[in-house]
Amino acid sequence: MISSINDFKNIFFIGVAGTGMSAIAQYLKGIGKEVSGSDRYFHPNEPNETKEKLEAEGISCFLQDGEGITDKTDLVVVSTAVEDTVEEVIKAKQLNIPIIKRAELLAIIARSKKTIAVGGTSGKSTTSAMLFDILQHAGMQPSIISGAGLTSIIKEGKIGNAKVGSGDWLVIEADESDGSIVNYTPEVGLLINIDKDHKEIDTLIEIFEQFKKNTSEFFVVNQSHPLAKKLSANPLHNFSVDTSDDAAYHATGFKQDGFSISFKIQKSGGESLITDHSLFMLHALGKHNMENALAAATVASLIGVPLQTAADALRNYEGIYRRHQIIGQKNNVWLIDDYAHNPAKCAASIEACQPIAKKVIAWFQPHGYGPTKFLRNDFVNEISKVLRPQDEIWMSEIFYAGGTAVKDISANDLINDLKAKGAQAFFVENRNDLVASLRPHFTDDCVLLLMGARDPSLEQFAKLVWENL
Repeated sequence: MISSINDFKNIFFIGVAGTGMSAIAQYLKGIGKEVSGSDRYFHPNEPNETKEKLEAEGISCFLQDGEGITDKTDLVVVSTAVEDTVEEVIKAKQLNIPIIKRAELLAIIARSKKTIAVGGTSGKSTTSAMLFDILQHAGMQPSIISGAGLTSIIKEGKIGNAKVGSGDWLVIEADESDGSIVNYTPEVGLLINIDKDHKEIDTLIEIFEQFKKNTSEFFVVNQSHPLAKKLSANPLHNFSVDTSDDAAYHATGFKQDGFSISFKIQKSGGESLITDHSLFMLHALGKHNMENALAAATVASLIGVPLQTAADALRNYEGIYRRHQIIGQKNNVWLIDDYAHNPAKCAASIEACQPIAKKVIAWFQPHGYGPTKFLRNDFVNEISKVLRPQDEIWMSEIFYAGGTAVKDISANDLINDLKAKGAQAFFVENRNDLVASLRPHFTDDCVLLLMGARDPSLEQFAKLVWENL
């Protein structure tokens, strides 16, 4: 039985190109393990950027044909998408090699460090990146295992979603969508928010309740989010953007100027006396990023980092992959690519772009027929609520990753619902027709916001849109 990070040396990942899998693979390689893996997206004589970057780290990559698993392999890791019929799973069982899921392995890794687990239905990757930057600026040499690439690490030629530091602290994303968040026993548990996404609210509350119980030192909650507030353990460990809350950390004075935001964060003592305060200025968009920065600064403060150090660190924050990633401006149109994929995220993403230009044209590709049907009304309500009269929402057909899903809903159903609410809403079934369809709608002061997740070709699609603008 694998229960410790010392129980294995030679690890094989089935599905190593996935964001969560590649992060753990790189981390383990960074601490001296022998790491290899395969992926269904690896094909003979075809370039693959993820494969190239993994191999540059010394991680051997194979086709998904079983060749990579040998009698030297002492642990096989699978993602939730890997089925028992995959040839490598069959081979691992024949060789009696232990097989564990990604989340189980991350829990084992987390037990080997002092861990900060970042939870919530939105903002985990951004908050983790901000926190990592703060701790690094404070000289604490942290490690990170993230769900998205940090631009600062990508610039080193890496995938960007993992880094090994020599310090005590490890920052991880704790995922509620598959329930794996309950596997972790962190020193610090951070709950940013709770919104309907993947699961019903009651189920999410139960999952986050267990996350709270598993946290040993500080359970940090966003008190300005009503559902998260219910799980508060101690207001002195909490943060809020509502100054009427009794949380110890508050952000006030939000301003957005183009592609930058500013605000103040202050820490209050037990008698509400301000004991620390700093002005924060970030190259980021939207009030939701003020909350993310407040969350990161709060956790850092609780483990000994002054607010001013956090403010200094975040002045140089470079963002993360596909989170309001600014592609550029062409023909008076700003193109921004974002990972937003649930109702709250899509609404916040649109709202964050509104101060940049007089008109926002948002395009969204839903993923999964089941999730889209589950969240249909929420998407329609949240998006229609945030759109200004001049703004537009466009959708292309739902991304289908394969499997046995019942295709009983279309993105056009959401568009028709949005039209019924008075929104300027448009359906373009094939996203390759998007730019041609949009051209008559562009103005001389316009943002085109692309939103979507799970589809590995979205980055390439953004590049294609940019070429055709």
